[in-house]
Order: sequence, then C-alpha cells, then structure tokens
Amino acid sequence: MSIKTKLSIIFGVLMLIVVASVLFTNNLTRQLAREEQERVQIWAQATEKLILAGPDEDIDFYTTIIERNTTIPVYMTDSVGNVLYTRNVKHQVSDPTTLSGPIEIRFVDDSQTEIVQYIYYDESTVVTQLRYIPYVQFSLILIFIVLGVFALTSAQRNEQNRVWVGLSKETAHQLGTPISSLNAWQDLLESRYPDDELIPQMRTDITRLQTIADRFSKVGSEPELEVEPLIPVLKSAMGYMRTRTSNKVTINFSAGQLSQMPTRNIDENSILVMLNKPLFEWVVENLIKNAIDAMDGVGEINFCLYDKDDSVILDVSDTGKGIERRVQRRIFQPGFTTKKRGWGLGLSLSKRIIEDYHRGKLFLKESQVGHGSTFRIILEKAKNS
Repeated sequence: MSIKTKLSIIFGVLMLIVVASVLFTNNLTRQLAREEQERVQIWAQATEKLILAGPDEDIDFYTTIIERNTTIPVYMTDSVGNVLYTRNVKHQVSDPTTLSGPIEIRFVDDSQTEIVQYIYYDESTVVTQLRYIPYVQFSLILIFIVLGVFALTSAQRNEQNRVWVGLSKETAHQLGTPISSLNAWQDLLESRYPDDELIPQMRTDITRLQTIADRFSKVGSEPELEVEPLIPVLKSAMGYMRTRTSNKVTINFSAGQLSQMPTRNIDENSILVMLNKPLFEWVVENLIKNAIDAMDGVGEINFCLYDKDDSVILDVSDTGKGIERRVQRRIFQPGFTTKKRGWGLGLSLSKRIIEDYHRGKLFLKESQVGHGSTFRIILEKAKNS
C-alpha cells in the first residue's frame, strides 16, 4: 500500500470522526440551549411571582428557584434598557438587548403604575464550551494529521535512504573485485605489449570503472567537499560525455553574469565552489544522459552558467520532447521513469547529491512538451571565492 493511500485512509477516518463529533456536539448543544431557555422562563416567572407576592405569601419556593440558577447569566432591565439586576455575570455586556430574550415582566406598583421590565439571558459556560469543542477537535485532528504525514514521510525517506546506502555499498563492493582483476590483467598486458595503442584506452576505461565504484561508495556517507573551480569540473564531465555521444548531439557551454546573456569570455578559475568532484561530475553526466534520451539521440544540450555575488546558477537545457505537466512533480521520485528501460534513479540520485551533500538546489526550472526542458542547479560559492 502506497503512502498516499495510507494518508487518504487516515484522513478519511479522521474526517468521519470530526463530522460525527460535530453532529453529536451540535445536537447536544441545541438540547442544552433549549433546556436553559426553559429554565430562564421558569426563573423569570419565579421572579415575577416574587415581585407580586403579598406580605403574607410564602416566597421560599420562588427564592429557591431563583437561587438555583448558578450557571445562566441573566440581566433584568427597565423599559428603556437600563440594567436593574444581574446574576451569574462575570463580564457584563454593554448592551444586554443583543442577548437572547427578552422575557417580559409586567406588574403594578403601590401607586398603581404599570411597570414593564425585561429579562435577557446568555449561554452558560457549559454550552459555550460545547460549541467550541468541534473546533478544538478539528484543530487537534489536523495537528495529528500533520504529525502523521511527517512521521510516514520520514519513515519512507529513512527506508529509501537505507535502500540507497545498501544498494550503493553493495554495488561498490561488487565492482571492487573485477576492477582489481582488470588492473592486474592491464599490468600484464602492458609488460608483454608495451607498444600496443589500445592498452592506454583500456587503462582509461578501468580508471573510469574505479571512479564509478568510488562514487557508489560515497553514497550514504558524508563526502568530503573541497574548493574547486566549477568551470573546469563542468568541462571535464562534458568532455567525457562528448566522446561517448553521437555526433548528432551537440553539447554547448557558456558563462557570464546573471544580469547578462552568458558569454564564452570568462576566467575559468574565477568561480570557486565547495564540491565533491566525482559526485558532481556524476550529476552532470546524469543530466546529459537524460537530455540525450529526451531528444532520442538528436539535438542540442546547453549548459549556461550564471555568476551571482554569493552563488552560482547552472541551467541545463535540451531540445527534447519535454515533460508533461502531470508528471513533473514525480520526476525526482526514486523509481519514476518514462523510459522503457532504466531504474528511474538518475534524477533522484542527482537531487540527493546536490541538496543533501552540496547543500544546493536542483529542480526543474521549466519544460514544454515538444520544446524541451531546463533543469537548474544552484550552489553557494566558496567563502574565499
């Protein structure tokens, strides 16, 4: 089951809990509100009876009803809205007429004048708290969802990291034995055929295999970064790929200030960054290979380097088929590929090398179907650059 499916199930269950809780709480709140309204009506009637009670009438029953109201805030006002009496009010409102009510009380005083008073009431603390419970629950559940997403993604990321490390270490280990054997055969051939022109090329390929094994051994461990001039490293990786690419593919390089169009006239040693050279060259090679695949082996790849004050930007563009918008967010996921062959690890590994090891950024800057794609790398300059 994928992480998206798990999250969807969890989110659905939690939302059902929220909806059920809101419905139940709202129903309970309405019932309590109706009960409080009936209690206020009884309280108002008891107050009216108390006011109208004669000197010989037993008022204990009325006073008991009035005193039992210890939760519902009530206001008694005159006919023009002046507050005459309050009960259970902690923070008095400026205008009681905005509250529930009014309940009218009419009586005649000793001078036979008709007096009209009104009773207004507010919700009790219990009802108010019940109204806010669903919002509190929703907030807590939202926090739980966020924590759950974080935990699941972290677990998936840790699992991917363990797979990365294990696969890389095992690959480096498996390559070590045949490379050692090839070195021994190379030494034997050089001693027997010192003038053979093909033997140096064999040495180059063996060295290349050793570099690849060294790259895999560095995945999963913190690589050492050194101050390197970026342009020579780029040109070295591009030159290696040119010799192994069809003549139908053109690989260009240009550099300059960010505010200007890149030119070819710039000091190659002027841009210094903290690099692990083998791993960064691996990223460049992966981007070139992906571009070649996207162009079906025919087209143009442009490396444009922009120099900023404290960082450097590298845009890698191709004239390939482009990437559909619906899959652009998935291209850096391990295992995702649009090709019939391949493991879908090149871009994911490249992003890991740039962002985790070099503390930079690698992302798809833009892509148009039928017009090509542009990937952007951002690296900070070395402090002494």
